[in-house]
Amino acid sequence: MELLQVVIRTTFFYFYVILCFRLMGKREIGQLGVIDLIVSILIAELIAISIENIEDSIFLTVIPIALLVILEIGLAYISIKSRKIRTFIDGKPSLIIVDGKINYSEMVKQRYSMDNLLLSLRQKEVKSIDDVEYAFLEPNGKLSIFKYNFLKIPSYYPMPLILDGVLQKKALKYIHKNEVWLEEVLNQQNLQIEDIFYCFYKKKKLYFVKRNELK
Repeated sequence: MELLQVVIRTTFFYFYVILCFRLMGKREIGQLGVIDLIVSILIAELIAISIENIEDSIFLTVIPIALLVILEIGLAYISIKSRKIRTFIDGKPSLIIVDGKINYSEMVKQRYSMDNLLLSLRQKEVKSIDDVEYAFLEPNGKLSIFKYNFLKIPSYYPMPLILDGVLQKKALKYIHKNEVWLEEVLNQQNLQIEDIFYCFYKKKKLYFVKRNELK
């Protein structure tokens, strides 16, 4: 009888978890954020406890899982609307390599070791750090690598300066500009930083999308 209950509970939770993850949206395992990972671990623990304790009501597990799913969906919706909350929850990319040179201060800040960096480069079949023009450590821990072209001609990576109306001070520093320069350029267009949804710098030019242009 106990074995039958375990089989029934396992089968039920199998389909229940499939439904929950479908509601939370499609996401690759490597792209799981902090909240996604926490929710996944808690769901697994709750199900394991429920299967072991067959005397307890199944609703003692179903309800907490449903609550976790609602919280995850709610936070995902809020993070889409607010960049500050999204950055707080998921973090933001860090520039680890610039023009073939390692940004050691950023590596220390992110607690990203040389062993991790070299491992990621090998996995991308990169033989030398000198072959890398830019490398970003993404919020999910993955290293995004942009290699030099054959002649090592700069590719002018589009550096985002404004995201969702928020100034990216680190990006300004990387292009050797300051906030005053950016404000002067925008003033020439009768614009403020808050009016910009997205702005990036490429080939010594500014390109931007205004908030009122969004549909």
